[in-house]
Amino acid sequence: MTTSAESGPARPDLRFLLAHPAHFIAFGFGAGLARSAPGTVGTLVAFPIFWILHPRMPDTWFLALLAALFVVGVWACERTGQDLGVHDHGGMVFDEVVAFLLVLFMLPQEPWWQVAGFVLFRFFDIVKPIPIRYYDRTVRNGFGVMLDDLIAAFYALIVLAALRMAL
Repeated sequence: MTTSAESGPARPDLRFLLAHPAHFIAFGFGAGLARSAPGTVGTLVAFPIFWILHPRMPDTWFLALLAALFVVGVWACERTGQDLGVHDHGGMVFDEVVAFLLVLFMLPQEPWWQVAGFVLFRFFDIVKPIPIRYYDRTVRNGFGVMLDDLIAAFYALIVLAALRMAL
């Protein structure tokens, strides 16, 4: 792991990623090591996971899996944040993966809807409108890391639901 003024307190590397299972999970199986836009790269990880798993399991199982992944994410992000000394390091992208899996689950399965969901989710995750920004700044643990992306997912879904009703 290297440090620099540009990357913040720490720039984790492959050694850090593989040092503990929580790091591997929190960094989205390596996606969080991307040098630019790790949150976007992490969100993209959700696509193949969804395309592989969703058709192979009943909806109730998929939702149970998402709940379990959320809990695992709380643990992994908490542990990784402690190890890095950074509450919500930009490379910790498992929160994007899990939240965007929920978005994909709730959308019609046409590619246009999935692309729109991706764009809106990223928009809300980056802009962090109220109350996302509030929770991002005040809940300083693994739950907070996961929660703000879950709210961004709900914002994206609300906009998409309104769009769907308008069409």
